Amino acid sequence: MIETPAARPETTFGTVIPAMVTPFTQDGSLDLDSAQTLANHLVDEGADGLVITGTTGETSTLLDEENIAMFEAVVEAVGGRAKVIAGTGMNDTGHSTHLSQLAAKTGVDGLLLVTPYYNKPNQAGIRAHFETIASATDLPVMLYDIPGRSVMPINPDTLIALAQHPNIVGLKDAKGDFQSTTLVAAHTDLEIYSGEDSLTMPLMTLGAVGVVSVTAHVATRLYRQLVDAMNAGDLAAARQAHFRLDPYQRAVMTHIQGAVSSKLILNWQGHLPSPVVRLPLVQATEDEQTIIRADLAEAGLTF
Repeated sequence: MIETPAARPETTFGTVIPAMVTPFTQDGSLDLDSAQTLANHLVDEGADGLVITGTTGETSTLLDEENIAMFEAVVEAVGGRAKVIAGTGMNDTGHSTHLSQLAAKTGVDGLLLVTPYYNKPNQAGIRAHFETIASATDLPVMLYDIPGRSVMPINPDTLIALAQHPNIVGLKDAKGDFQSTTLVAAHTDLEIYSGEDSLTMPLMTLGAVGVVSVTAHVATRLYRQLVDAMNAGDLAAARQAHFRLDPYQRAVMTHIQGAVSSKLILNWQGHLPSPVVRLPLVQATEDEQTIIRADLAEAGLTF
């Protein structure tokens, strides 16, 4: 168990938050037992929050009842030990509102809402979408700004306006636009989280409180060290952790889709019985696996 240092700030959602994969059996059905085992493992390694059925959780291929089953299973496993954040954001405002209301009944601690994808709404539509869903429950909301997937960014002035909503308290920033994040940090009290694994340290220099991470599946303790060092003002220790994380981040994030690589490595580590993903995602090729193994070997992790 990782002890909580005095330097760790009080946050709504935690500070080291793996965007957890959704385990499947060989036939592609939910493996809730493995989900609970993995959730406990990640918390034991230092995670104090978990995003369930976000992008890495393959939410776009899950039925509503599967999302709810995942929320219930993880709340049962680690509720009270870590914050459980339900990924309920979709491009259909009504559907996302309905799923968020169902999620609230499962005992989750918050919601992650991604920018509506594919529809390409303007900023007024994006604002109305988020405000509608955030008003539908009493749960705290973390917005997810990732134009690389959603196409449309959440502009700084839109984020500043959304921060006035009493339930919108966090931002997962995967925009890769430091100037935009600077404006938001300067003009809101949003709890900002790095949504880009490799930008955790830079974003924390301007006030981000932590990270929502894919790579934290396989390097949870190092992210714990990085985030705690930054919150303690120990830049030398944070820089050391940042450098040590680089080969892990390359292994997980730069060769294939993060859900595929995470499940593969977790399977190699013995933390996940099966690396199965759902179409349209497919398993890593032998060549891709070789490249990933080389990055992990650089980090000192061999199989």
